[in-house]
Amino acid sequence: MRLAGIPYFYDKFYGLKTVLTARQLAITIQRLSQQILENHIDLRDTVIIGIQPRGIFFSDRIVAELAKDPGVEQVAYGKLDITFYRDDVRRQLHIANATNIPFSIENKNVIIVDDVLYTGRTIRAALDALLDFGRPARVELCVLVDRRFSRQLPIQADYTGKSIDSIITQKVKVFWQEKDGEELVALLE
Repeated sequence: MRLAGIPYFYDKFYGLKTVLTARQLAITIQRLSQQILENHIDLRDTVIIGIQPRGIFFSDRIVAELAKDPGVEQVAYGKLDITFYRDDVRRQLHIANATNIPFSIENKNVIIVDDVLYTGRTIRAALDALLDFGRPARVELCVLVDRRFSRQLPIQADYTGKSIDSIITQKVKVFWQEKDGEELVALLE
């Protein structure tokens, strides 16, 4: 049986193993938001930065959950494009996404949010890009899925939704309602 919003070739050629259902995804986002609040009770000195393009759907959800808390007045939220900071895509022409960080990160606690942590290269590029906006007091990482044992750089998440073991030929795909018409996290063979 094929899920709505998932292209036919994923089912037919790759196989599909559900890692998180829509309900599990919602619960995981709530849990991660609560963990962030446990460590940052007063969000005045904390900013959330979502990584373009795929981490934005996840960071939008995290920020929405944080804003529901009665003790939270406002969440400083920015979106960061890392296209020109990557070291693994230099030979191709890439179209950049928009960066929108309308505040200073100088001496702030920055929480970088991305959907999947794989090799660590995306996060390294995000750290380089962040320096253009100031010197943060501290940087933390929040990811929905951590593909353990795949790291090429010594980077680890502070907040992890789900850790999975996968082989290099597998792909983790996060499907969002706004983009794909379905919500789930799947492992594609």
